Amino acid sequence: MRKFVLIGVVVAMAGGAAVYFGVFSRATAPTSGTGQPAGAPGRGGAGAPAGAAGQRPQGQGGGGGGFPGMGGFGGGARAPMTVELAAVTKGDVAAHLTVVGNLIGLQTVDVAPRTNGRLMSVSVQLGDPVRRGQTIAKIEDREIVEQVSQAEASQQVSKATIRQREADLKVAELNFERSKNLFQRQLLAKQALDDAESRYLAAEAQIDLSKAQLMQADARLQELRINLQNTNVTSPVDGFVGKRNVDPGAMVSQNSPIASVVDISKLKMVVNVVEKDIRLVTVGDSGDVDVDAYPGEKFRGRIARVAPVLDPATRTATMEIEIVNNDKRLKPGMYARVSLTVEERKDTLVAPKSAVVDFENQRGVWMPNEDNRARFMPVVLGIEDLDRIEIKSGLKEGDKIVTTGATAVRNNDQLMVAGAARPGGPGGAVGAAGGQRPQGQRPPQ
Repeated sequence: MRKFVLIGVVVAMAGGAAVYFGVFSRATAPTSGTGQPAGAPGRGGAGAPAGAAGQRPQGQGGGGGGFPGMGGFGGGARAPMTVELAAVTKGDVAAHLTVVGNLIGLQTVDVAPRTNGRLMSVSVQLGDPVRRGQTIAKIEDREIVEQVSQAEASQQVSKATIRQREADLKVAELNFERSKNLFQRQLLAKQALDDAESRYLAAEAQIDLSKAQLMQADARLQELRINLQNTNVTSPVDGFVGKRNVDPGAMVSQNSPIASVVDISKLKMVVNVVEKDIRLVTVGDSGDVDVDAYPGEKFRGRIARVAPVLDPATRTATMEIEIVNNDKRLKPGMYARVSLTVEERKDTLVAPKSAVVDFENQRGVWMPNEDNRARFMPVVLGIEDLDRIEIKSGLKEGDKIVTTGATAVRNNDQLMVAGAARPGGPGGAVGAAGGQRPQGQRPPQ
């Protein structure tokens, strides 16, 4: 029994050895063509010409070669990188600084009465346009009108008193002159002359007093007339009624605004500019303004003021941008984005921003060499806009550089331009004439 078991084991071992050596010799033996071992790295190019019909074509060995640019099971080279190229051109490029904020009116004025009293009427509503000096409300003025009438009467009394005093002065002056003549002729006593002089001086004093009283009456009347005028509440600026605070019948004072008027002929946006961008902004620079209310439309903004100092807490400077609003479509409170043109270059070398990469602590671009291999070219960059960047040095007009796929490229990578014919390689040659198998393919098993 053990004898038969031993015989079976020996037969099995012999069969396994035969299978092993058959497979090994088949995997390592070269074909009649110029093939390579399956484990060798694959390379581009077509196989040998196909043989006659029914014959096995010369080509790569039984390893099959694998995919283009890759070895069989032991390949180490990177596959060709599919990329897009663009040419370096000349053109104009502008750098922009984008800031955001809320629009506010150029002037917003709270309109309060200049005198206290009960509000009789308000002649404007929310949103109404008003002109400078236009009456927008009226305060009850009956008491002030009565006071003005009394002051006018007092003024007339003072004027009449002056006229009376002037007549008295003339009489006193005549008596005094007559008394002096009589005294000189020794027809009048000295005492009588002194009395006449005293009456004359007293009449002059009465004139001065009456004139002072008239001035006082005039001042009082002027004050009351101003108070009467102040019962008309007027707008100090052109604009629109932004808020109405009270209704007729309410008691108002100089500290209680009746309405607010906002001037929206121009709007402004107050923003903070960080320290590194201060050098880029200059009073007078302009840019496009976008608001969500009018998508796709552009308004113009201009830097009107820049603070000369930075806030030490935030390291920012305040900047005011003015926006002309002639058609009054923009409203205070709208959220806006302003793209300011801060630098501009004319007829300079430009390249797509997508081409610029970082490689070995340098900024540059990938360029194909004569063998379509990637080589890195360091460049000096300038200003940039949304999708282009200025090339100060390192490239010339017409140079081809990698754009799409640039971030994945490595030095000496084989480059394959998108849309161009794919290079041949092991297992990828063009088929032979009819009846022949493409070069590099393995025969069917």
